[in-house]
Amino acid sequence: MARKTNYSFQKSEREKTRLKKRKEKEQKKQLRRENSPGGGLDNMIAYVDKFGNITSEPPAEDAAIKPGETETAPGR
Repeated sequence: MARKTNYSFQKSEREKTRLKKRKEKEQKKQLRRENSPGGGLDNMIAYVDKFGNITSEPPAEDAAIKPGETETAPGR
């Protein structure tokens, strides 16, 4: 009989530790979200200029290639 009660005690202790770890993990996750520099989608977008260099500034509207147009080298 004592063995069965000991098992149920161990089972409840494992459950307590599991819930405690889950709660701590959730708190850490919340702290990371609050302290992240983030910024959103605008900070993650990169543009490629006509020379193939990556820039953070969008290309000028008049210099942008329209869909369906292709750049070809002169003489081809």
